[in-house]
Amino acid sequence: MTHTASRFARLPKLSRFGWLMGLYAENHGRFSRLFAPAQLSPGTYLSDIGDGLDLRLDVIEQHRYTTELRLTYAVLDPLTGEPDPSAYLRLYHDTEQVEATHCYVGRRWQDVIGLYPPPAEVIGHRMRMNTFLGKWLEYLAERGHGMATLRPVEQGPSQPDPEGSNPSGSGDGGAGKNLAMNA
Repeated sequence: MTHTASRFARLPKLSRFGWLMGLYAENHGRFSRLFAPAQLSPGTYLSDIGDGLDLRLDVIEQHRYTTELRLTYAVLDPLTGEPDPSAYLRLYHDTEQVEATHCYVGRRWQDVIGLYPPPAEVIGHRMRMNTFLGKWLEYLAERGHGMATLRPVEQGPSQPDPEGSNPSGSGDGGAGKNLAMNA
């Protein structure tokens, strides 16, 4: 009996931060298998599997070590006019991680955890967002979304700019969302 107890005592405990970093790595594997983001240039892509619910992937910006993305359905929230659900992602090429920087599911992160949350609350919120992302990516793979169904969308003058809704919440896109949230 003491042999079993001592064996478990030697196992290191994984901190919440360590768990979060592992979640980022798992999401990178899922996301890379689905969409091969290193091969995508900035622009908007749609994945249509014939179920009437098109998936939209915006490659906002490609940097040397990171890629900024937005993953959403082509469905708008009737209250705000923003795509919902929506996840802004940051893909780290060097560490092979994907982080959901924020998700828009009806509320802004400030409305969820406040302007000055304690660090434990921030990590808990990030864990929830990235767990959501992992489950969403699994669901998308089960439904058949992926590189085979992903097609670029040509941006014309009459189509809205995918970068018009600024992920930082500043600029015209953020102001429109803030007005709708305060109404």
